[in-house]
Parts: sequence; structure tokens; C-alpha cells
Amino acid sequence: MDWHTLINTDRASDIGKQEDPLRQNFVQDADRITFSAPFRRLANKTQVHPLYEHDHLRHRMIHSVEVASVGRTLGMKVGSWLEEQGHLTAGEAPKIAGIVHAACLAHDIGNPPFGHSGEEAMGGWFAEKFDANTGLFADLDPAKQAEFTPLEGNAQGFRIVTRLEMYRNEGGMRLSNAVLGAFTKYPMTASTSAVLKAANGGKAPYVGAKKFGAFHSEYDTLKTVAQALGLPEETAPDGSLWWRRHPLVYLVEAADDICYNIVDLEDGYSAGDLSLERVEELLAPLCRLTNRDQSAYTPYERISYLRARAIGGAIDACVAAFIAHHGAILSGQFSDELIAVSDKNEAFARIKETARERLFTAPRKTRLEIQGRNAIWRVLDGVLPVYEALRQNNWNADALPSYEAQLVRAFGLDLRDVSNPYTAAHGITDFVSGMTDRHAIASAQMVSGTA
Repeated sequence: MDWHTLINTDRASDIGKQEDPLRQNFVQDADRITFSAPFRRLANKTQVHPLYEHDHLRHRMIHSVEVASVGRTLGMKVGSWLEEQGHLTAGEAPKIAGIVHAACLAHDIGNPPFGHSGEEAMGGWFAEKFDANTGLFADLDPAKQAEFTPLEGNAQGFRIVTRLEMYRNEGGMRLSNAVLGAFTKYPMTASTSAVLKAANGGKAPYVGAKKFGAFHSEYDTLKTVAQALGLPEETAPDGSLWWRRHPLVYLVEAADDICYNIVDLEDGYSAGDLSLERVEELLAPLCRLTNRDQSAYTPYERISYLRARAIGGAIDACVAAFIAHHGAILSGQFSDELIAVSDKNEAFARIKETARERLFTAPRKTRLEIQGRNAIWRVLDGVLPVYEALRQNNWNADALPSYEAQLVRAFGLDLRDVSNPYTAAHGITDFVSGMTDRHAIASAQMVSGTA
């Protein structure tokens, strides 16, 4: 890959439009993401603690802003090194920082309510419907069913920014090629990812194949972006195409890893799930050395200070890892995470183990995830009659029966693009994945008659 091609900030949907030198496309991209409705909804979506009551606990929007902040610093440091090595023209380091910043802002924009447990809940509902093989689900192409079991937030995010938001069906947010490339962790469809895993004994042969990053409905956009950026193109055993990751994906991923691992400990203390001593023990190995006197600090101030120092140390470690593996990253052969190959790997491994044992299984979190799963299933069951009725009436929204028409009005369902079983399934996921935690609970109460 070539860095000059990789930072191509043209827009596939605005070919020939001149870029404003005073407000470059990646800056506009960040603004479009920040002012979008899907980004605003992240303020009421789970990060770790569902339906939080403590004002200091992170929600998905704050997490995205923090990831973008760390990503910008990673981008500036790596960009400066790339300039020094002659890979970039002098003065282009801020461009790397801006591209990573924008991609980080959007990295969770496709996540459903209740976080990863919400993804599992939606995927479980679709799996049950596919197993029953009746009605709408009996008509859906089996090759495309993998797009919904499980629901993949990364692919849903790509769909939002390239199709649904702003210029609907005409490029979506019309983000620049470089930002879309840095955003796309898994440059392939669900069917291609499944084929690659099947050919490799059930395991992903490449880090970018662990999941999938685009639905078939957005495949052409993915292909256009990948080719514009010069991402190495590969062919799966079934003949389908996929691409190696954009190098800046590794910085977006590292920013996410740094933030959620470190700040989960801070939130764990605030929620009462971790002691001060345990958090200090876990963060100390990540911190840059300092002689600052902390004797006058409150416990929360001590943890906040350590969190800041730990993020700085982790950034330096990931930049060093990127530089050490630059050749493999640029050739598309690097197949790991920067955190995992950094000198802070053992410290992060201990944090992840603690999170699994103490945070992700905390009783309150578990109870609320069960509540969230049931709410999502009730909403899915509640809106399904609309799409079944559409199918029975040859996809004519004007011919819906009275109750189904009421559901459309009550939920504000957007049926403009629903014309077959595949677009119906995506219409359902677009609606439910866009809900906030609280809206999902309220909607579940409405359709179950308990509101």
C-alpha cells in the first residue's frame, strides 16, 4: 500500500468536487458525524453499565469522544514519524490525525441498545426466526441470513454512514474515502467471512476476517472505497472479493482498546465493583513515571490521575508497536492488535481478566442485560406484523391493515425502501438497532401493554 493513496480524502459520492483547504473533507466528516442523529443517540446507549444512574459513568457517546481524542494523538504521533521517514509530505501529519479522529467518532455508531448484549439479543431473535423458517423468513435468501445472526454493529455502522444518514441512498453522510477506510475494521461481507473461516478450520485466517464490516446492500460502496484507497484485494474460496485492512484501522482499534480497558476500571470504581487498591494495582504498570505528590488527592482523584497517566503510557506503547510493525502493516500482512504486540500487553491482559471476572458479570449489569434482551425481543416481535403484512400485500404500505398501520404511526417506521424479504429484515434492524436503551424499554412496554 502507498500512504499517498491511503490518505485519499476524495468522496465517492462527490467526484470532482474541490476540497476546501480551510475545511478539509476529514474535518467536515467529523462534523457530519458529530451533528448526526445516530451519534446523538449514543448518549443513551450502554457502554458497560446499562441504564446508568451515576452521572460519572460513561455512555457510548462519551466513550466515542474519548476514543476520538486518543485516536487523534495516536494519528499525530504516527503521522509525524511517517513524515520523518519520507512516507508523507511535510505537514501531512495533522491529516493522519484528523482522519483517525473522524473514524473514531463513528466507530460505535452502529451499535444497538444495550451494547454487545443487544447485538446478541437481536442475533438470537433472527436465528430463532430462521430456524422456524416461516413467513417472511422462509423467503429470505439463506446466503444473506448470516448478516443478521449475529447482528454486527460494525456493518450496521457502515450502512448508517454510507446509506441511511443525510443523503439517504445517495452516499449517506458522504464521508471521505480515507475516513471510511480507517473506519472499516472488517473489509468484507458476512458470507465471505464465513467462507474464509470454514476454509481455515473455523478460525479467521486474518484479523480483518474475524467479523464482517459491510452488508451485501453496501458491498458496492465498500468495493469503491477499497479500490480508491489501493487496499490489497483478495479472493475467497467461493470467488468473492475482500480486502486487507487500511493501516489506520489499527490506530482506531488501538484507541478503542486503550479507552475501554482503562476507563472501565475508573467506571468500575465509581460503580462500586472495584476497590481503589485494585484499580491502582492494574493501572500502575501502564503509567509514565512521575514524582507528583498524591497524598492530598481523594481516592477518585487518584484514580483519575492514574487513568490519565495510563492512557499516555498506552499511547506511547501503541505508537512504538505501529512503527515496529510498519512494514507488515503496509503490506497487509499484519494480523494482530497493536496492544497485543506492545510492551504493555501483559498489563492489558490483567485488566481484561479483571473486567471479565468483576465488571462484565456484576449482578446489576447482568439483571439489566436480561431486561434489555427481553425488551429487544418484545420490540422485534411487536413490529414484525408490519413487515409480514407488507409481504402479504405485495409490499404496498398503503394496503396495511388497521393495526399494522397504527404500529407504523406509533413507532414512526420508515418503510420507503422495504420491497422484499431482504430489505424488510434490514428495515427491522435499522429501526431496533437505532433505539436508545430507554426507548427500547418504553417501546417494549407499549407493545406488550404494560406501559
